[in-house]
Amino acid sequence: IRRSPTPPTQGEELLAASPAGPRGGRKGRAVVLPLSAAALVACAVVLLLLAGGSAARRGQFVGADPTVLPSRGGGVGDLHLSQSKSNDGENVTIASSEVVNDKLLGGLLTTGFDEQSCLSRYQSVLYRKASSHFPSAYLLERLREHEALQKKCGPHTESYKKAIEQLKAGQGAKVMECNYLVWVAYSGLGNRILTMASAFLYAILTRRVLLVDSDKGTADLFCEPFPETSWLLPPKFPIKQFKNFSNGSPESYGNMLKNKAIRSNPAFLYLHMAHDYSDYDKLFFCEDNQQYLRNIPWLILKSDNYFVPSLFLIPAYQEELTRLFPQRDSVFHHLGRYLFHPSNVVWGMVTRYYDSYLARADERLGIQIRVFDPEPGPFQHVLDQVLACTLKENLLPAINSKQPIVSTRHSRLKSVLITSLNSGYYEKIRSMYWEHPTTNGEMISFHQPSHEEHQNSDKKMHNMKAWAEIYLLSLSDVMVTSAWSTFGYVAQGLSGLRPWLLFKPENRIAPDPPCRQVLSMEPCFHAPPFYDCKAKRGADTGKFVPYVSHCEDMSWGLKLVDQSEW
Repeated sequence: IRRSPTPPTQGEELLAASPAGPRGGRKGRAVVLPLSAAALVACAVVLLLLAGGSAARRGQFVGADPTVLPSRGGGVGDLHLSQSKSNDGENVTIASSEVVNDKLLGGLLTTGFDEQSCLSRYQSVLYRKASSHFPSAYLLERLREHEALQKKCGPHTESYKKAIEQLKAGQGAKVMECNYLVWVAYSGLGNRILTMASAFLYAILTRRVLLVDSDKGTADLFCEPFPETSWLLPPKFPIKQFKNFSNGSPESYGNMLKNKAIRSNPAFLYLHMAHDYSDYDKLFFCEDNQQYLRNIPWLILKSDNYFVPSLFLIPAYQEELTRLFPQRDSVFHHLGRYLFHPSNVVWGMVTRYYDSYLARADERLGIQIRVFDPEPGPFQHVLDQVLACTLKENLLPAINSKQPIVSTRHSRLKSVLITSLNSGYYEKIRSMYWEHPTTNGEMISFHQPSHEEHQNSDKKMHNMKAWAEIYLLSLSDVMVTSAWSTFGYVAQGLSGLRPWLLFKPENRIAPDPPCRQVLSMEPCFHAPPFYDCKAKRGADTGKFVPYVSHCEDMSWGLKLVDQSEW
């Protein structure tokens, strides 16, 4: 640790300035005392760092505000903490002397928050490697504009009160100063996160205030993303039945189109964008219909899909989206890191687990196992597939079942985080590497935070554990995810990694090949429209533009890819 020289104390100056006595005795004392003090200070610092690596990673230095990351010399940057090995091979957490300004994720985030209310917002940089994907200057500009809009028109403002009064009166004759998009909580946690990101992008494109339904514990899971306002829909929203809207509701835009009941100035419209939406609902993605929707003050959206890829196919938005995301496969990576910060309770779960089991590893491998089978498992074909993938792609070393090779004390350590509803896969893989040494001498540790057995999306603690595990998975250096899983989509998007994707087994037979690395980190849109709005006929929307392609795990799905990676 390199430290800036400190000015000598008044006593040291006097000693140094005094003439030397017999045999240089006084001069000798002047040298020995400062060196002894410096040695004691250096030893104390090293001991503190060795014992308090976890606290240091969270910026909790002695006498410091735990929410403020350490900085050098009062500068604006933050110190990155990194892990290195000392001469005897022990892991030591050290503070880098490089001053960086990544606390705000390259400008993606802004200041103006009560940091104590959301520790993860600025501390996540200490746990995650710096992203190689940089947000565009235009995206940063539009985010700041949207924050101002949310503050101006958010709950409890005069503009919001006026808009609510007009909604109660059924007035929608003209576009108001503030227009709104209400997101309805629906489906599992992974789906909800993806649809919130989709709704947020649509709100940016259409300059609407985004308000989210607080059902299913939204406030318990996530911090407020916008400064000096709230994105939570107030409980006294006048449209009482909005949570029960479905594909059959007469308020839905699709049904109005189907029944030719479109009015010129409705106060609100319901957009049904879930997996069971009709062909009429899918006309949302046609430019002519977007022109009409611009004039509706309140839009209520329910979805369980990441519908961002189809927004890129709407001509009216293509230029804006290109400016926002010149690297098109980074949409969720940037929006996800901007929007979704774990609440303090969830962040405590994340950091305690990471510091206890993952922090000291030289490499962290995340394996997410999601099985779409009515029976709970574990299944042998799934275990075989996971092992075949990780061994074939050299993500895990092979074991030596013939020779009792003993790894040295200073071998490389790899920590494997397994997330699954079932503990059987973790137990079997862990036992295999416990009972046999690796062929390369690498030490492997396995960890699984929970095994809930069944998905319970309506339970608060279940969702908290799920969110903590998604976030832990996103802190991996290398990742393996499961086909069709929105849980895995969120983790890969937050991480900025292109994971190895486990193909979905058919007839309980492990597929061959077992996995492949995906083209991009973007999630898959599972239920896109297959319709050419101009020609007004069915079409393969995965062939319209080169940057919207079909998904690796779902042949009919759509995902964004970056052409430079082809």
